[in-house]
Amino acid sequence: MLLRRSRKSQIEVALEAEPRAAPPRPRELPAELLRRLEFRVLKRLDGFLFGDYTGFFYGPSLDLAEVREYQPGDEVRRIDWNVTARTGKIHIRQYREEKEVTVWLMVDLSASMRFGTRRVLKLEEALEFVGTAAAIVGRHGDKVGAIGFSEAGMRVIPPGTGRRQALRILHELYGLMASKPASKPVEAGSLEHALEHVAKTLKRRALLFVVSDFLHPQPEQEPPWAQGLRRLAYRHDVVAVRIFDPAEKELPNAGELRLRDPESGEEIWIDTSDPRVRRAYAALVQAREAMLERTLRAAQVDVLSLSTAQEIVEPLLKFTLRRRGRR
Repeated sequence: MLLRRSRKSQIEVALEAEPRAAPPRPRELPAELLRRLEFRVLKRLDGFLFGDYTGFFYGPSLDLAEVREYQPGDEVRRIDWNVTARTGKIHIRQYREEKEVTVWLMVDLSASMRFGTRRVLKLEEALEFVGTAAAIVGRHGDKVGAIGFSEAGMRVIPPGTGRRQALRILHELYGLMASKPASKPVEAGSLEHALEHVAKTLKRRALLFVVSDFLHPQPEQEPPWAQGLRRLAYRHDVVAVRIFDPAEKELPNAGELRLRDPESGEEIWIDTSDPRVRRAYAALVQAREAMLERTLRAAQVDVLSLSTAQEIVEPLLKFTLRRRGRR
């Protein structure tokens, strides 16, 4: 619904004052962010885990040891369909631990991530997770690399170890954030293209975290990145780290507002107090959530949801305990 009003609201003035092509301004430098995460997040995790990071984040081990018959409680995604078809009985793949595993962080830095109405922007929530994950993997002694993608393109940070690598990843991602978007859409900066790139180039089985809001403008259709995610999850241990803001799930009752789509730049007036608008938005959210849930379930990936309204410690602990319980 497009509305007109003569007096400009504070929100409208703020939108007009904001440079349309300006990159987001981070609240802190990479080194400051990493120090804050070490002090406020990793220290709290140490308190719960007593410094033992063995198995933190790590789900099913990655080295195939044997194939055995299915038992109640086994994961469906471990079924070996070739052996099952040959024997006529359901068999699953049994794994053993690998001494080393490479972790990849795929980070969405697109325009839709530059939104937030609570504690931080979605972009900042994503960087907090990336810094925490990279630091934890460094403590564990494994290699961690990253791939950032946005309207400016895609940037690959080769795997490395230690605190210096965590700092390098944050520094490179901040650099990509500061890059100006291309005048024309950059295909290489989409989630779909990033997943295809990893599927083609990553040969050895790895643990991948795909950090994104996973927004898709057409909730009734399967997202264009769905096939790439399924292909990647078939060969690798993939975790979808979904970043969301509460306002994306429930329209705030704030009267007349002017809204702008961060991806297309399109702007509209809406009356958020209009019952018809609120019902239409609720239906849109329901359809979007249902499609996203079906897509992630079909890809058989674990999901870690992080809200911009909440510190990341509690969701990380719940996620870790859930994955440990399946080992």
